[in-house]
Amino acid sequence: MKLGIVGLPNVGKSTLFNSLTKAGAESANYPFCTIDPNVGIVTVPDERLDKLTEMYNSKKTTPAVIEFVDIAGLVKGASKGEGLGNQFLANIREVDAIVHVVRCFENTNIIHVDGSIDPLRDIETINLELVFSDIEILDRRRSKLIRVARNDKSAAKELDLVERIIAHLEGGNLAASFATDDEDEIAFMSEYNLLTNKPVIYAANVSEDDLADDGASNEGVQKVRAYAKENGSEVFVISAEIEQEISELDDDEKQMFLEDLGIKESGLDKLIKASYSLLGLISFLTSGEDETRAWTIKEGTKAPQAAGKIHTDFEKGFIKAEVVSYDDLMNCGTYAAAREKGLIRLEGKDYVVNDGDIILFRFNV
Repeated sequence: MKLGIVGLPNVGKSTLFNSLTKAGAESANYPFCTIDPNVGIVTVPDERLDKLTEMYNSKKTTPAVIEFVDIAGLVKGASKGEGLGNQFLANIREVDAIVHVVRCFENTNIIHVDGSIDPLRDIETINLELVFSDIEILDRRRSKLIRVARNDKSAAKELDLVERIIAHLEGGNLAASFATDDEDEIAFMSEYNLLTNKPVIYAANVSEDDLADDGASNEGVQKVRAYAKENGSEVFVISAEIEQEISELDDDEKQMFLEDLGIKESGLDKLIKASYSLLGLISFLTSGEDETRAWTIKEGTKAPQAAGKIHTDFEKGFIKAEVVSYDDLMNCGTYAAAREKGLIRLEGKDYVVNDGDIILFRFNV
């Protein structure tokens, strides 16, 4: 999974990136301190892996990972080259979802580029830049299609689609709200990789005081939540400053620190949950002496395609999947005990994999 972190300058974007990835992107109180997109890999915490590693005496434990791309702070006119320009928008075309950091805290020492705190205005500013960037991409596509559409029915159909999407965007709308049931049009749209068609998770960045009640008393957070609900997005409340402090602690200290603050989970945990929920992702597990590992798949994935995540040969030669749920295995204590109780199942090609399934694939190539 690849997530792109965007936001205006000085909203806490790079501070958040640093704390999530410990990658040390430069963070300073002025715009454009992040000159190149910073990339950091974060492992997805999963206590199930630790217990399975212990049970199987695995030599190696491999968690699922998330790749974060931190983009330089965008400003009005970024799509036209203002600030550091459109080059940075290109860097997030390949991400699965956008994490939009929105400032919901007051601090006279940290200058806001627009002079005041207004989360919805900030969201609108970023959205407009993404819209303009998408229009530019579609304009180039339209120019190519016009040349061939007269003699090509497929090109003519696509040209009609492109013109309708451009009109939709020019009306101040996001591509995500463009409706079509036509399978060809849906396929075309997925090829364009439009920024405003990507799922969005809003990170409402608050002061330490607003963390304990999860931003319930912060007016800006409430506005962001209402906006996200209208637009089918996820929201999580975070204090980038606190996250930076948490990132420097070991696991035991981290837990104590969170308890002292009166919060149950770190911002990274919240973000991972929001990402999995928004993108409809789950993890199945494989475990043995050599390795215990988590594999990320889309909800609704069938057993052969899940096997293909491990190796294409597993999918091609799929015979059966030997499956036990993590909870059943833990309750029984051993694989042998789970088998005795009839909790190990043999599943075929139509089996839909569940989160926490521990699977041994049988295949023949």
